[in-house]
Amino acid sequence: MRLLIVEDEKRLALSLARGLTAEGYAVDVVHDGREGLHQASEGTYDLVILDIMLPGLNGYRVCAALRAAGHEVPILMLTAKDGEYDEAEGLDTGADDYLTKPFSYVVLVARIKALLRRRGAGAGASPVHVHGDLKVDTAARRVFLGEDEVALTAKEFSVLEHLVLRAGEVVSKSEILEHVWDFAYEGDPNIVEVYVSTLRRKLRAGLIRTVRGAGYRLETSP
Repeated sequence: MRLLIVEDEKRLALSLARGLTAEGYAVDVVHDGREGLHQASEGTYDLVILDIMLPGLNGYRVCAALRAAGHEVPILMLTAKDGEYDEAEGLDTGADDYLTKPFSYVVLVARIKALLRRRGAGAGASPVHVHGDLKVDTAARRVFLGEDEVALTAKEFSVLEHLVLRAGEVVSKSEILEHVWDFAYEGDPNIVEVYVSTLRRKLRAGLIRTVRGAGYRLETSP
């Protein structure tokens, strides 16, 4: 899952990004409303965390512009303000949820997970994906092979999740990098091969096929 944080308080934004990255999300951060609108419009995000008080464009205008352009990405608005009027205005512009600063990080993560589950349910998608003896619960973030649960790190799960959501299709290394890491990743792109090799070792060697010159494919049959 790829998240965009639009927050001008840089320490808060970077702190949230570190925490959410540890949770297994790919996170991009911008500090300006206009740049946030551009990124949200151009990028492929599963959720946007949007502050209201921003330079350039405030959060209300960013949210309204995204909805007017037809973008349905879930939006969680953050604000230092408190009051029914602010919440109503945020929701009226198309936000899906609202959190007042200061907030608990645990509550933020719970809200994010709830919005992502709601988005999946709204699209008619089940959070449990079964492929032969492999079962992946993307809501609970649990993986089973037959009757046995397989322990994965956050990044391992995110790589598997992206392949599971595209099961049967060829997924390129660059797509995995973009969705599991982020657009600013400048490390060795072969990191994807390392994680795929680990997943094969923990799950089953033939589960993830290498399509030479194209990427990887999760096999849909046992």
